Amino acid sequence: MLHAMTAKRSTPPSARPAPISVALGKRVKQCRHEAEKSQETLAFEAHVDRTYISAIERGIANPSIETLANVCYALNVTLAELFAPLDGVSLKPTGERRVNTATPPHIKRTHLR
Repeated sequence: MLHAMTAKRSTPPSARPAPISVALGKRVKQCRHEAEKSQETLAFEAHVDRTYISAIERGIANPSIETLANVCYALNVTLAELFAPLDGVSLKPTGERRVNTATPPHIKRTHLR
Protein backbone atom coordinates (compact mmCIF):
# COMPACT_ATOMS: atom_id res chain seq x y z
CA MET A 1 0.00 0.00 0.00
CA LEU A 2 2.79 2.42 0.88
CA HIS A 3 4.49 1.74 -2.47
CA ALA A 4 1.32 2.68 -4.35
CA MET A 5 1.07 5.95 -2.45
CA THR A 6 4.70 6.93 -3.03
CA ALA A 7 4.81 5.89 -6.68
CA LYS A 8 5.39 8.81 -9.01
CA ARG A 9 2.27 9.78 -10.92
CA SER A 10 2.63 10.35 -14.62
CA THR A 11 0.87 13.26 -16.26
CA PRO A 12 -1.95 12.11 -18.53
CA PRO A 13 -1.48 13.19 -22.16
CA SER A 14 -4.48 15.56 -22.03
CA ALA A 15 -2.87 17.47 -19.12
CA ARG A 16 0.37 18.21 -20.99
CA PRO A 17 0.58 21.73 -22.35
CA ALA A 18 0.65 22.20 -26.12
CA PRO A 19 4.05 23.06 -27.61
CA ILE A 20 2.81 26.49 -28.69
CA SER A 21 1.68 27.25 -25.12
CA VAL A 22 5.05 26.27 -23.70
CA ALA A 23 6.91 28.34 -26.32
CA LEU A 24 4.65 31.34 -25.76
CA GLY A 25 5.16 31.09 -22.01
CA LYS A 26 8.94 31.06 -22.40
CA ARG A 27 8.72 34.07 -24.69
CA VAL A 28 6.56 36.03 -22.23
CA LYS A 29 9.04 35.23 -19.47
CA GLN A 30 11.95 36.32 -21.69
CA CYS A 31 10.24 39.64 -22.48
CA ARG A 32 9.39 40.15 -18.81
CA HIS A 33 13.01 39.63 -17.81
CA GLU A 34 14.19 42.02 -20.55
CA ALA A 35 11.73 44.61 -19.21
CA GLU A 36 13.09 43.92 -15.71
CA LYS A 37 9.62 43.36 -14.29
CA SER A 38 8.45 40.91 -11.68
CA GLN A 39 5.46 38.66 -12.29
CA GLU A 40 3.57 40.75 -9.76
CA THR A 41 4.32 44.03 -11.54
CA LEU A 42 3.46 42.59 -14.95
CA ALA A 43 0.23 41.13 -13.61
CA PHE A 44 -0.79 44.47 -12.09
CA GLU A 45 -0.05 46.34 -15.31
CA ALA A 46 -1.77 43.70 -17.50
CA HIS A 47 -4.86 43.58 -15.23
CA VAL A 48 -4.52 39.89 -14.35
CA ASP A 49 -3.53 37.93 -11.27
CA ARG A 50 0.12 37.10 -10.62
CA THR A 51 -0.71 33.40 -10.60
CA TYR A 52 -2.11 33.77 -14.12
CA ILE A 53 1.18 35.26 -15.35
CA SER A 54 2.92 32.29 -13.75
CA ALA A 55 0.54 29.88 -15.50
CA ILE A 56 1.13 31.59 -18.86
CA GLU A 57 4.90 31.38 -18.39
CA ARG A 58 4.66 27.68 -17.53
CA GLY A 59 2.55 27.02 -20.62
CA ILE A 60 -0.49 25.79 -18.74
CA ALA A 61 -2.74 28.81 -19.33
CA ASN A 62 -4.40 29.62 -22.61
CA PRO A 63 -4.65 33.43 -22.52
CA SER A 64 -7.11 35.31 -24.68
CA ILE A 65 -5.84 37.65 -27.35
CA GLU A 66 -7.03 40.56 -25.20
CA THR A 67 -4.95 39.33 -22.26
CA LEU A 68 -1.93 38.90 -24.54
CA ALA A 69 -2.46 42.43 -25.84
CA ASN A 70 -2.50 43.71 -22.24
CA VAL A 71 0.68 41.76 -21.47
CA CYS A 72 2.36 43.15 -24.60
CA TYR A 73 1.34 46.68 -23.71
CA ALA A 74 2.78 46.27 -20.20
CA LEU A 75 6.01 44.86 -21.66
CA ASN A 76 6.20 47.52 -24.38
CA VAL A 77 6.29 44.94 -27.20
CA THR A 78 3.89 44.37 -30.07
CA LEU A 79 1.99 41.14 -30.59
CA ALA A 80 4.12 40.61 -33.69
CA GLU A 81 7.31 40.98 -31.64
CA LEU A 82 5.96 38.57 -29.05
CA PHE A 83 5.15 35.89 -31.63
CA ALA A 84 8.02 36.44 -34.11
CA PRO A 85 10.50 34.06 -32.40
CA LEU A 86 7.85 31.31 -32.34
CA ASP A 87 8.06 30.72 -36.11
CA GLY A 88 9.59 27.26 -35.70
CA VAL A 89 6.99 25.98 -33.22
CA SER A 90 4.60 23.37 -34.53
CA LEU A 91 1.05 24.60 -34.95
CA LYS A 92 -0.23 21.09 -35.63
CA PRO A 93 -3.19 20.21 -33.41
CA THR A 94 -2.27 17.82 -30.63
CA GLY A 95 -5.36 15.71 -31.26
CA GLU A 96 -6.48 16.27 -27.71
CA ARG A 97 -9.42 18.33 -26.61
CA ARG A 98 -9.82 20.28 -23.43
CA VAL A 99 -12.27 18.74 -21.03
CA ASN A 100 -15.21 20.90 -20.02
CA THR A 101 -15.86 21.00 -16.31
CA ALA A 102 -19.58 21.41 -16.85
CA THR A 103 -21.68 18.66 -18.36
CA PRO A 104 -24.39 19.95 -20.69
CA PRO A 105 -27.93 18.89 -19.87
CA HIS A 106 -29.46 16.08 -21.85
CA ILE A 107 -31.54 17.52 -24.68
CA LYS A 108 -34.36 15.60 -26.24
CA ARG A 109 -34.17 16.17 -29.97
CA THR A 110 -37.60 14.87 -30.84
CA HIS A 111 -39.00 18.43 -31.02
CA LEU A 112 -35.99 20.02 -32.66
CA ARG A 113 -35.38 19.92 -36.37
